[in-house]
Amino acid sequence: MTDCIIVLDFGAQYAQLISRRIRELSVYSELLPHDTKPEAIKELGKKYAIKGIILSGGPASVADGPKVDKKLFDMGLPILGLCYGHQLIAHELGGDVRPGSSREYGRVQLTIDKPEGILEGLAKKETVWMSHGDTVLKLPAGFERQASTDTIENAVFQNKTKKMYGCQFHPEVKHTEHGMRILANFTFNICKSQPNWKMGGFIEKTTKELKQKIGEQRVIMGLSGGVDSSVAAALVHKAIGDNLHCVYVDHGLVREGDPEKTKGIFEQLGFKHFYIIDASKQFLGKLKGVDEPEKKRKIISEEFVKVFEEKAKGLEKEHGKIKFLGQGTIYPDRIESAQPSKNAAKIKSHHNIIMGKHSFELVEPLADLYKDEVRKVGAELGMPNEILMQWPFPGPGLAVRCIGEVTEKKLIALRKADKILEEEIRKAGLYEKLWQAFPVYLPVKTVGVMGDHRTYEDIMALRAVESIDAMTANFAKLDWNLLERVAGRIVNEIDGINRVVYDITNKPPATIEFE
Repeated sequence: MTDCIIVLDFGAQYAQLISRRIRELSVYSELLPHDTKPEAIKELGKKYAIKGIILSGGPASVADGPKVDKKLFDMGLPILGLCYGHQLIAHELGGDVRPGSSREYGRVQLTIDKPEGILEGLAKKETVWMSHGDTVLKLPAGFERQASTDTIENAVFQNKTKKMYGCQFHPEVKHTEHGMRILANFTFNICKSQPNWKMGGFIEKTTKELKQKIGEQRVIMGLSGGVDSSVAAALVHKAIGDNLHCVYVDHGLVREGDPEKTKGIFEQLGFKHFYIIDASKQFLGKLKGVDEPEKKRKIISEEFVKVFEEKAKGLEKEHGKIKFLGQGTIYPDRIESAQPSKNAAKIKSHHNIIMGKHSFELVEPLADLYKDEVRKVGAELGMPNEILMQWPFPGPGLAVRCIGEVTEKKLIALRKADKILEEEIRKAGLYEKLWQAFPVYLPVKTVGVMGDHRTYEDIMALRAVESIDAMTANFAKLDWNLLERVAGRIVNEIDGINRVVYDITNKPPATIEFE
């Protein structure tokens, strides 16, 4: 049986990152709502060997914030609280938690007095990442302090008898220098987990589940040619073969040549049913005059449903009722759309999450995986690098790279700029070193001079980032000469652009895409 660490989500944007880090250790992790009952965890224990529980951070104060079922503390499982979770353990078990004199955010120095348990192998001084308002002033009975900072006395505590631990900081973020060592100490030394979460096992298990769910019925599947939808389609195809019908929806917001290229690749991979639907007039007509990002995403989502339902009706004449719609939804899509946590803030809606009313039963085989895990699944399935190593491209396409209203002028400029940027990055040998890079059309006019004439035209922004899982990202420190070449080509080759700027913001605080 596969070992599992449960992460209970109190609404932190980092909650999914905790789960992600545990999986990096080759141990399966399941992210569940904070109010999950012990009975539900025991039920999950029929499927996985539950080894421990991590309580995530969260934006609330423990005085009036979300709580756990106190029976959780009596299950006999090791528990690690991080930030809000750290405070919650202290609060619920009789300690004293109060608002701090000021919020603490950023890197701080941790002084370790007891380098054991979750702190085993760490130095006397460690750099950690704090983000909190409340502070644990008094520990519950049976707990002892392990580490402190200049402003926090009880930055790390433990109860070795009950196997309960708390960190005021965030070991899951890269800014905590040895955060992975802390999580590994908890996962292996304290929870006694085995690193038995492998992608090969995932494929076998998922294929079996898909066969059981779908049976001899047919699936209509959205296939954009991106990593997620492609790997999801390959998994479903492995399970049901030619009963899979793939649909590429050209909503007029795609890159030049993408539909034909995608169809060619999948026909070579043995996919019998592949359809390209030109719905550009339908989508662009609905987007006319719309400039608010969430409204754009919602419109695109709704129109996708209409296209799939219309295509399904056509296929039903030959194949009978089509009950299932397949999608390449992955875990970060669900997280940024505020799923599964009822306490999380919605960052942005994803077109394959806010599907609205529809007649389908969804098939989402990758919904619990992160992007790098999806790539590993694709590699196990023998998919070509041309698919697996390509940069992510958003489902709403160029609509979320057109700031403001989507217009034909912006789309033409973006397609040209996208091609220029990719060409130059490939020439520089950097394509697979970047998570992604793309242009964004900014409808902001600035004064310029070209050919001794004054210009008053728009701005093209460039964004390039490095990341592992898209949950955090750093802007790519590209060579100035490369950026100069790209900017020169964009201004010279694209009408209506007289200025190029480069985005140097990390995630957080920014998201990777602009909208």
